[in-house]
Amino acid sequence: MSAYASLSGHFDRIAAMSNAIGILQWDSDAMMPTGAAGARAESMALLRVLQHEMAVDPRLGDWLAEAEGDADLTDWERANLREIRRVWSVQTALPADLVAASSKAVSACEMAWRQARAESDFPSLLPYLAEVLKLQREAGVAKGERLGLGVYDALLNDYEPGGRAQKIDALFDDLAAFLPGFTEEALAAQARRPAPAPLEGPFPVEAQRRLGTRIMTALGYDFSRGRLDVSTHPFCGGADNDVRITTRYDETDFSKALMGVIHETGHALYEQGRPAAYMGQPVGQARGMSVHESQSLLMEMQACRSPQFLAYAAPVMREAFGASGPDWEAEALWRRYTRIERGFIRVDADEVTYPAHVILRYRLEKALIADAMPLAELPMAWNAGMKDLLGIIPPNDALGCLQDIHWPSGGWGYFPTYTLGAMTAAQLFDAACRAEPDALPGIARGDFAPLVGWLRTNIYEQGSRYETDELLTRATGRPLDASVFKAHLARRYLPAG
Repeated sequence: MSAYASLSGHFDRIAAMSNAIGILQWDSDAMMPTGAAGARAESMALLRVLQHEMAVDPRLGDWLAEAEGDADLTDWERANLREIRRVWSVQTALPADLVAASSKAVSACEMAWRQARAESDFPSLLPYLAEVLKLQREAGVAKGERLGLGVYDALLNDYEPGGRAQKIDALFDDLAAFLPGFTEEALAAQARRPAPAPLEGPFPVEAQRRLGTRIMTALGYDFSRGRLDVSTHPFCGGADNDVRITTRYDETDFSKALMGVIHETGHALYEQGRPAAYMGQPVGQARGMSVHESQSLLMEMQACRSPQFLAYAAPVMREAFGASGPDWEAEALWRRYTRIERGFIRVDADEVTYPAHVILRYRLEKALIADAMPLAELPMAWNAGMKDLLGIIPPNDALGCLQDIHWPSGGWGYFPTYTLGAMTAAQLFDAACRAEPDALPGIARGDFAPLVGWLRTNIYEQGSRYETDELLTRATGRPLDASVFKAHLARRYLPAG
């Protein structure tokens, strides 16, 4: 057996372990009874240690060195070696006891977060979150020493390979300067138009679920390889060829669950469309979280808040809830789905104010990782940041620093990928609509095949074959360009002329 074949077989086994962990994690977040949390944490910790041991197998270094000298490998295989070395370099930096301790701390913190969020009780979460943060710092130090990176960049690298805080700082500082003035201008333009009337509920959960599954099917989600469930925080998870999503329902406002479903379906389409021949290999994985978030935000913000989507969806919504009247017409729904409002909850935010939520979290997590701010001061710092960036102050911590699961689940360094993803989404959607003239007319008919087909060819099926900048340049003709995102916002939210 060649060195490359040995590596490939080894990583197929690691992928099988990841799939088992993925299903157990989905169950923990969606269906597990609370009394099972302790035993589940022990099981997850053991599986993650075993997976880590496989990823740092002493044979991998020798196999890599030999395989990288093989002149007969294909371009895909060479890209796979690059990604295997990336995984190996990071994993060998982490001691097994740190992996186990982090897994247990995250499991305990996630359960504590659910109760703390429900009760708006940050002090009850503080000791659990402090332990997660301490271990994340240790992991960042270990990875940074191996990769020659600072602590935050080492954590960011897990989600955005090659990403650096210095570049994000410049980008986010620019957005933080641009968005307040733009938001004021867009709100003023909005005030000159008739405000959409509230849609009268209630909207039964089962009717919302049927609507969600119908839209998921139109988008191209394969229910033979996934399912829709409920969780405290919407997410996409599961395993290879078993891609599961969740949402949460509010019987007074069906749009929250529907847009959550569309967002997570964007993630799921990417996962379901990854290259089948390399599904278990690092090169077959998604190309970092900014690209992954671009797929969810492309569907939620670019495609499914367009006039074309509402032309298709308006009669579908009326049928779902037995509704009628002018407030349910496409134009009124479009004004509702593109309404700008300063709000407390990130996942419910419009695309104009959404980046401010991300910039806040990015700045806070950088300060916490650098130990430049005591964790106990997070609620106060959060509220101050919300006032500066959005002009509002959360009335409680459930609507403030307790709203997201990312930090309790160990996702430090993840947040900036949301806004990087929003910009990437605008650029990809623009390129897709130019390359596929039937993309927008298709959406108006409920036919997403032209759009999804372009994404499948240019993004899904490419996996991690290319680095992020090259992938985006191949798909759109240029690397990430914030001007495309700004131009999109201006077209949608400012009057023409």
